[in-house]
Amino acid sequence: MTTSTRTPPPAETVAPLQRVRRARGVALLGMIVLLAGCCVLSITVGARDVGPAEIWDGLMGRTDDIAQAAVAKRVPRTILAAAAGAALAISGLVLQGVTRNPLADPHILGLSTGASLAIVTGIAWFGLASATSYIWVAILGAGVTALFVWFIGSLGRGGPTPLKLTLAGAATTAALTSFVTAVVLPRPDIAESVISWEIGGVGGATASKLLQMGPFLVGGLVLSIWCARGLNMLGLGDDLAAGLGESVVRTRLLAGVAAVTLAGATTAITGPIGFVGLVVPHFARMLVGVDHRWLLPFSALGGASLLLVSDVVGRIILPPGEVDVGIITAIIGAPVFIAVVRTRRMREL
Repeated sequence: MTTSTRTPPPAETVAPLQRVRRARGVALLGMIVLLAGCCVLSITVGARDVGPAEIWDGLMGRTDDIAQAAVAKRVPRTILAAAAGAALAISGLVLQGVTRNPLADPHILGLSTGASLAIVTGIAWFGLASATSYIWVAILGAGVTALFVWFIGSLGRGGPTPLKLTLAGAATTAALTSFVTAVVLPRPDIAESVISWEIGGVGGATASKLLQMGPFLVGGLVLSIWCARGLNMLGLGDDLAAGLGESVVRTRLLAGVAAVTLAGATTAITGPIGFVGLVVPHFARMLVGVDHRWLLPFSALGGASLLLVSDVVGRIILPPGEVDVGIITAIIGAPVFIAVVRTRRMREL
């Protein structure tokens, strides 16, 4: 009777892998420190700057003066900006993996606009009022839009290519935006609030809204993590992924549900915020490559940091007023969109 022993990998193979892991670990620690710094910046900087003592008093619930009240207002705003940025970045990363489209993003593919139309229709015609109902309706609208864009992009030769999906998403976004306007115009009683919400912002953050959206974001995150290995397989191509035992249809379906849930729940609370899901995943790939097990935490941290910084810039750029964060991310994201188109020439991931 013979026993087989596994031959250990040669030292020249192990050493580079260890260096890569150490480098990724250091980069991950750096991203965590960056996020912590952005959170501090978000709480301290605004129309009125605050100091450590005022921050402590505000965190303890004291609102005796303006500075303490400002801290109490900025804390939920900071949490919402970080959560929304992480959710949008992960949603964009997952959509890029599912479609193998470097330009996939909840805004570009129409998910955010579909969620917006569903919410506006619910407010105008069915009297929606609670944040929880907004979230469920937004997820439904984003899901229907995702299926429609995938169907349109799959028509013709070659199936759902990156170019066809992007064009289908752009056309769908334009059409749904017109529908939103058509729903709002006859309702002047809701027009002002809807138009403000459509720009995208985190200024209306409250503890109750955070608690209502939290379970949806956690569920979408857990499902995204569970699909990480499958997304790596999809990157090899459908045929090879199936040959390696991966269920291509199941992985796409579950990952799509995760992306739709994250995008829909975030849009319901913040309004449609574009380009976070496009910019951050490409930045993460520059740091850690194409392994989704590493891309997910880096995208989450990067998305949270980007939205926090964008919110701070929006507060200080035109004092004493504010520029909504959706405008800032569009200014940042549009050049990145053009750069990705020029460098990748609409190739698959």
